[in-house]
Amino acid sequence: MKKFDFKNFRIGKVDLNELNDRVLLLNLYFTQLLTLIIGLALVFFQSNLRLFSMFTVTGGWKIVIWGLLFGIAVLGFDLLISRWVPKEVADDGGINQMLFGNRPIWHIALISFIVAMCEEILFRGAIQHAWGPYWTSILFAAIHVRYLQHWLMTGMVFCISYGLGWIYIHTGSLWTPIIAHFIIDMVMGCILRFSKEEEQAS
Repeated sequence: MKKFDFKNFRIGKVDLNELNDRVLLLNLYFTQLLTLIIGLALVFFQSNLRLFSMFTVTGGWKIVIWGLLFGIAVLGFDLLISRWVPKEVADDGGINQMLFGNRPIWHIALISFIVAMCEEILFRGAIQHAWGPYWTSILFAAIHVRYLQHWLMTGMVFCISYGLGWIYIHTGSLWTPIIAHFIIDMVMGCILRFSKEEEQAS
């Protein structure tokens, strides 16, 4: 039986020139599946937590309104940041551009929904229940490795995560942060998609 050589195993910066679209998508969907599995497992092992009760809709339109308002607020703040802060400060290494730049709208929507659903089940649904919104947001910011070299972006990710946690507590429904997360990712993805089209046309 062949043994795996751990001495040759290296973790380093991804070279975008070596990363094709298929590998990027496979990596995205695999990590989201893993996120979902871990989230569901953590929910299952917390005896006082029930998955279906997190998806309550008893708040009615309050759930949708809070999700929309928070999503719009984040997008507005991001627009201000992009106008006043140098581009390199918000640089993620080109991953988002590669992910959304040539993607059809339906696929941007699908990716945004999957990411919102999987990450909110894990972070707001499972981890926040055990750790609270502050430490959950520390972890959420830490896993966004591509932003860690920029303190402003890391701070923004932390604040967004904390805000998602707050609106979840406020409404009592996981649909609220899912809606907000979806809107943020969807709009950002479309901005990247159409800004690339404009660059190519000019």
